[in-house]
Amino acid sequence: MIQEFTEKKAELILGGNVKIPKGFDVGVRVSRSTAGPGAGNPSVVFAFGGCRVKKAISYDDGEFDLVERDKRLSLYRGGSPFLDDVRIQPVAFHCPEQAFFNLDQRCIYHCVYCNSPFLGRDTWKDLNDDKILADIASMPGVVCAVALTSGVFGSVGETVGRMVSCIRKIRAAYPDMPVGVEPYVDDRKQIDSLREAGATEIKINCEAATSEVFSKVCPDLDYGNIFKMLAYAVEVFGKGHVASNLIYGFGEDNADVIARMEMLAKMGVAPGLRALKINPCNRRRIEDAVGTVEPNTPERVLSLAKEQKRIMAEYGIDTRTFRTMCFECTCCDIVPFRDI
Repeated sequence: MIQEFTEKKAELILGGNVKIPKGFDVGVRVSRSTAGPGAGNPSVVFAFGGCRVKKAISYDDGEFDLVERDKRLSLYRGGSPFLDDVRIQPVAFHCPEQAFFNLDQRCIYHCVYCNSPFLGRDTWKDLNDDKILADIASMPGVVCAVALTSGVFGSVGETVGRMVSCIRKIRAAYPDMPVGVEPYVDDRKQIDSLREAGATEIKINCEAATSEVFSKVCPDLDYGNIFKMLAYAVEVFGKGHVASNLIYGFGEDNADVIARMEMLAKMGVAPGLRALKINPCNRRRIEDAVGTVEPNTPERVLSLAKEQKRIMAEYGIDTRTFRTMCFECTCCDIVPFRDI
């Protein structure tokens, strides 16, 4: 059954919207991400068989249909049963049990897959330190961890400085709260300042499996320096508290992905895999950068996740040492040691 559920999860990760019946009340606050490829879409978390997936929802159309019968929810696909029993799980902010905030969706960089800078003003959340603290306080006993990310607006140093300010206020109000950060950094001192402010985990994303792909999809960023920052982050935060997202689906081979995961794990960095999601907002930019790419398949998602688990086990890394961000959330990926 576990294998069956992870296979269903892989299909959901890659699949389209879930169509909600007209008039159906999802019963939870709908999340609206402002970071990454899925930014801008209203979504909810569906839980089943020990797995959970965050899916965009629509009352108009979708690849999957939510069906309610006798107060029980199920998912259909193409008119056929897909999952017999699903639950809609509440999120705190962006994630179940976590308050995960994007401090600024604006960004001076031009990573081709990211939709954040292209969102309309109506999606902005105008976050500041006081509002973030108020949001956390509004869910006592629900928020078990806090995570912060941000587009780079102004400069890298200014953006990290804003994150540091927020961490300090969170730490003052919640001394024991796990706090994860997902910044772009270009100087060791920025990593020091985040740790000194009270961050407990850090994710610095290498984004692509090869330097060739990276130069096309993140043309403004320094690939080599990212790995220098990751190595230093392990020194500062410790093994088991540093992660790096690697997006696949840009035309690279599985061997490229596996080699990059091994490099990260050998450094003491937990590799996080993210299947590329192409949508109407980012399709043109991606295709202009790397050409038309073959879509990821559920089989590839599962195969690479198994390799990810093997590599992490070989180097003594476990997703269960993380208390914040993607490994703890599990909504967008097949997560080793949690889903498989």
